[in-house]
Amino acid sequence: MNKIILSFILSLIMANVLGQAKIEYIEYDLKNGMHVILHEDHSAPVVTTAVMYHVGAKDENPERTGFAHFFEHLLFEGTENIGRGEWFTIVTSNGGSNNANTTDDRTYYYEVFPSNNVELGLWMESERLLHPIINQIGVDTQNEVVKEEKRLRVDNSPYGKFLESIKLHMFKKHPYKGTTIGKMAHLDAATLEEFKAFNKKYYIPNNAVLVVAGDIDVPAVKKMVEVYFGPIPRGEDIVRNFPKEEPITEPMREKAYDANIQIPAILAAYRTPSFKDRDAYVLSMISTYLSDGKTSKLYKKMVDDKKMALQVGAFDYSQEDYGTYIIFGLPQGETNLDDLVAEIDEEILKIQNELISERDFQKIQNKLENSFVNSNSSIQGVANSLARYYMLYGDISLINNEIDIYRSITREEIQQVAKKYLNPNQRLILEYLPETDKE
Repeated sequence: MNKIILSFILSLIMANVLGQAKIEYIEYDLKNGMHVILHEDHSAPVVTTAVMYHVGAKDENPERTGFAHFFEHLLFEGTENIGRGEWFTIVTSNGGSNNANTTDDRTYYYEVFPSNNVELGLWMESERLLHPIINQIGVDTQNEVVKEEKRLRVDNSPYGKFLESIKLHMFKKHPYKGTTIGKMAHLDAATLEEFKAFNKKYYIPNNAVLVVAGDIDVPAVKKMVEVYFGPIPRGEDIVRNFPKEEPITEPMREKAYDANIQIPAILAAYRTPSFKDRDAYVLSMISTYLSDGKTSKLYKKMVDDKKMALQVGAFDYSQEDYGTYIIFGLPQGETNLDDLVAEIDEEILKIQNELISERDFQKIQNKLENSFVNSNSSIQGVANSLARYYMLYGDISLINNEIDIYRSITREEIQQVAKKYLNPNQRLILEYLPETDKE
């Protein structure tokens, strides 16, 4: 009885928190095509200025992979008005922090400053867009930085190439078959003119969204945005026409090798729809059900009870054009990799053939609601969400109502989606093995 009362109280608290958490914003376009989103929040004296560009690894020339990620580094080199190596000094000396990141679909830059430095953040991001200095010394410097990052995160990292290995087999035509970090030989071969052409094509106001979020005065910030970004010339419209993948109708089995591991892994990968598709939300719920936490179905069964696996997990690696649903396991002791697959398949079959329990369904909902609240619990998180929902989903209102999509999903829908995508004839089984096992 006490557990029921506690659950009811927690539900009321969560509902109250969600009711108070609506994110207010205004949005508009500059004449040059740049989209602007402003969010005013005086709860803390901080402000985030962020720009997301609709350019990622999928936009690259297949003979010049790695450009989008390379520019994440290169555009910190300096501008006509910010000396080489001064970017980070300016930010930190004014009480701020900054960073950037790249995916296959977009590149994101941001600064977090005390709110009295909002103009500084806007000026710096306008400088990055209008006056970047792209020269050979910067290219050579960042080439070494990117190579070191690849060595650290991919080449010398245990299991660092498993996603690369999956994508290589899952995508035959679409540029998702490549990696975000790209091939170093392509960067070595690229000319300075090629880097400049990439910048001219993709780093343009009509391929970007500017977000200013935090302790701001909206009318004042609007004027600053117009001063710093309004004069930037519009670029040529970008046309994307990526090839479509044929459905997977026959099972695939491949091997990959990693010199940095001693324990093999088995991975089952299924091609799934874009994260904008409702089915992607359902697949995310299935991931939570299967492997989120030590009480999840796969972990409890394979790690705790049967002690067949050291680790097991499921996640929906969903992107703008397609997704890849991945389930993996690391065997314990003498467990055979195929035995792990059989146990995983058994749990998927249960989802396909019978409804998950009401208790498990409510647990999934609670976890997703908690995650949704946490994603927008900081000004920095809000800025990222606003940019992402606009740029990649085409719907900023998701920042407030995406959780309603999860709430509307039924147990029957979970069963249907599992039947639709998670079938043995629609997947890749990848044996990820130590290099010493290579024949």
